[in-house]
Amino acid sequence: MGKRIRSQRRGRGTNLYRAPSHRYKTEAKYIRSDKDEEEKGRVIDIINDPSKNAPIGIIEFDNGNRNTMIISEGTTTKTIIQNGNNAPIKTSNILPLSNIPEGTAIFNIEAAPGDGGKFIRSSGMFGLIVSRDIKKVVVKMPSKKLKEFHPLCKATIGIVAGGERKTKPFGFVSAKYYAMKARNKKYPKTSGVAMNSVDHPFGGSSHPGIPKTTRKTAPPGAKVGSIGARRTGKKRGKTKIN
Repeated sequence: MGKRIRSQRRGRGTNLYRAPSHRYKTEAKYIRSDKDEEEKGRVIDIINDPSKNAPIGIIEFDNGNRNTMIISEGTTTKTIIQNGNNAPIKTSNILPLSNIPEGTAIFNIEAAPGDGGKFIRSSGMFGLIVSRDIKKVVVKMPSKKLKEFHPLCKATIGIVAGGERKTKPFGFVSAKYYAMKARNKKYPKTSGVAMNSVDHPFGGSSHPGIPKTTRKTAPPGAKVGSIGARRTGKKRGKTKIN
């Protein structure tokens, strides 16, 4: 008899790899205020949150309020951040999408006005404003797809800080182990093709041509690989002939 694959173990109510939420520090969202007032603050500290791969800045505003937000590249302590409709178009400032010019790099976009920010929050990511209208603002996401947002949704100008975090090699296996332990991830993770045929659908020395894609309605034992993929393989562009 074989053993249950990872997807089956997760589906049986196991808590082996539960998120370590007791170590999480903040949600890092915009301050929600009913009044449309201008806010000006200063970054007083930059901290690390285990729940995020981007640095978090602690901002102290002139009215005495403090808030934590995802910061942009180039932000340091004592950096001035402005939040409002009339804030200048400057890195780290927060404005509604309707007030940001086309072609500007932005991140931490709200899905609906006032929700605090939902999209483009990973380190090194940014989106570009493609077009603006009275009813919608079109943004080019990091996935190259175009998405429409409400003009009153807020966003931060710039690129999410920490984009070079993957360029430094771990160097030691122990460093990788502790990095995975902080996120409570299974490590090391054995690939399916390296297993025996009784342990995984991709296992065995002979590969009889089992497709990598599976339907979305497949049972947990067969739901491996690309789930309901529209296409597989590298997406190649058209060759230009000079």
